Amino acid sequence: MLGVVFYVWLFYNLFVGPFSFRWKALFGDPKYPKGYEIHGIDISHHQREIDWEQLQNAMIQKCPVRFIMIKATEGSSFVDPRFKENFSNARKYGYMRGAYHFWSNKSSARDQAAFFLKKVHLQKGDLPPVLDVEDKPSGMSEEDFQREILTWLHIVEDKYHVKPIIYTYYRFKVAHLGTPVFDDYPYWIAHYYVDKVEYKGQWKFWQHTDAGRLPGINRPVDFDVYNGSFYDLRQLCIP
Repeated sequence: MLGVVFYVWLFYNLFVGPFSFRWKALFGDPKYPKGYEIHGIDISHHQREIDWEQLQNAMIQKCPVRFIMIKATEGSSFVDPRFKENFSNARKYGYMRGAYHFWSNKSSARDQAAFFLKKVHLQKGDLPPVLDVEDKPSGMSEEDFQREILTWLHIVEDKYHVKPIIYTYYRFKVAHLGTPVFDDYPYWIAHYYVDKVEYKGQWKFWQHTDAGRLPGINRPVDFDVYNGSFYDLRQLCIP
């Protein structure tokens, strides 16, 4: 009996706990938060080939899809194989688009920032660059980890002259990025299967499910809302 309990505990802490906000989407239908009019999605190669003609007329809660966040890079060597196609089509079909970098603990912040800037060329009207950070090295101090994250943010901000967006889940934000210096950055929070965001601080985007369905995309897709008006969202973009 103790052996079973140990393996359940080990499985939870290694696989479920760190990514519990994603595992929740395995159960039930996605909930749609009320009170938001600006809806969007985020995509990567996991959605495979997208039929943009069909997607163009898609609605979420009777509202059009306004913005699309697109995975661009990861670490210091990986480019999402569908980034170029998705990024081009997002603008072609009239969406406000953004590009995100998935943080890796296997390479330095400087290398990752340089790689992102080499592979991603944002334009006027695009959303600010995004850093997706969901994991902290177990052997690194909080101070060193935060210094690394700030290094990436500062390098990318110097290029585009806008504050990058930080994407993470709310418990990670509170535990590892809760110092005041990070409050200057727009926050994109992942928090599934709740009626409202539990995080008490300021946030701009809320990824409320990864089990959304839309015409033109044959696989589940993340749904997001923007916490403000469409005018506010446009003001957030690269000038």
